[in-house]
Amino acid sequence: MGGGRKQAKRKNILPHIAFLVGLGTTAQADLITANDYVAADPLQAQLGQLLFYDKVLSGNKNIACATCHHHDLAGTDGLSLGIGEGGMGLGTKRTAGMGQDAIRKRVPRNAPALWNLGHKDVRVVFHDGRLTPSDLFGNGFNSPAEEWLPQGLDNIVAAQSLFPLTAQFEMAGNLGENDVTHATQIRIDRAWPLIADRVSEIEKYVFLFKTAFDDVETAGDIDITHIGNALGAFITTEWRSFDTPYDAFLRDGTPLPAQAEAGRALFFGKANCSSCHSGALLSDQSFHALALPAFGPGRTRKFDPIPRDVGRMGETNVLEDAYRFRTPMLRNVALTGPYGHNGAYPTLEGMIRHHLNPAAALQGWTKDLAQLPNVPEKVQQIDFVIQSDRREMARQASKIDITPIDLSDAEVDQLVAFMHALTDKNHDMRPMGKPLAVPSGIPVD
Repeated sequence: MGGGRKQAKRKNILPHIAFLVGLGTTAQADLITANDYVAADPLQAQLGQLLFYDKVLSGNKNIACATCHHHDLAGTDGLSLGIGEGGMGLGTKRTAGMGQDAIRKRVPRNAPALWNLGHKDVRVVFHDGRLTPSDLFGNGFNSPAEEWLPQGLDNIVAAQSLFPLTAQFEMAGNLGENDVTHATQIRIDRAWPLIADRVSEIEKYVFLFKTAFDDVETAGDIDITHIGNALGAFITTEWRSFDTPYDAFLRDGTPLPAQAEAGRALFFGKANCSSCHSGALLSDQSFHALALPAFGPGRTRKFDPIPRDVGRMGETNVLEDAYRFRTPMLRNVALTGPYGHNGAYPTLEGMIRHHLNPAAALQGWTKDLAQLPNVPEKVQQIDFVIQSDRREMARQASKIDITPIDLSDAEVDQLVAFMHALTDKNHDMRPMGKPLAVPSGIPVD
């Protein structure tokens, strides 16, 4: 009888053993739960939702944070390189604007997804990692604003939200057009009080800030830190994703579809994707060179003579960091193309195939793959001019951190299926969504 009980016991644990074996290199430590996100005040998040969609934060009051990170587009804009301040419309239908208001330059990099930025483990943001937690400047962050970034920002997302407001081609506007962009040219922190003053002149915003923040009693108490913290509270609560088929697999062993399961085994095994896309966030939050096709205006430094993007080196000034970019997180990745720091590939399959053999993929890439809406001719002329610089192209092509690997077409399809298993089942049902109107009265896109 005793032996029978032991035999039954063994039989009962077999499914659990099979589940643990099936995890491969993944583990329960890779689970994400609601407790893994930074705390956010609900009233501040509701205020942040309105600010996120309100164009009053932009220099010319014609673009909002949501323009490039819209709910209808899974928190992105669907473009390789965005059309920022001066443009009209959303996503692939966005135009370059008209007359003197038309854009003068595309946004140099692809609009990054917002999913899971509020996770407590996030320690680097932007494609080049130019914002990280740090005590270097006494305000909690190492950022482009250095010591002029204000103290009192709640988290890295609150800090990040302030920089598009002062970026000329994203939200600030061109020189001579408004006081915000003029102040930015003097020093970045000169612009933020002007934006805060705009908000504090709107009676409904004053009421909402007084309600959400204990230290705001009058309109004059509202400063850019409150705005950043409200935006951060909204972003960190609104764009959470931890209810995907993959999460169900990690949480309780719910089987993935056969194709996705085969892709998961490849991802954590033969394809070696998890060497960079690791941990709970499916990102090592480090920087790697993939030799992606170069195009667009580039994120140039003051002394760059050509429209190039040197990636991480632009932040560190360390030569070995050249052309390296941050590993993106992958939940909801199937919803947030185009892919790469400049949106070089419109499909997951294309991006995966580039990883398999970057040098060959670079040679085979064609310009029609870039999602670039029509812009004025003088802007469009810059789109591919960098590709005529043979020396720069040779430098970028020589910097590859990935070892080529052979996968069959069927295996590529399996990896794509696994990427789709990272899509949250409630991705289109966010807690707050898009507001119908904002306190400034400016129409909401």
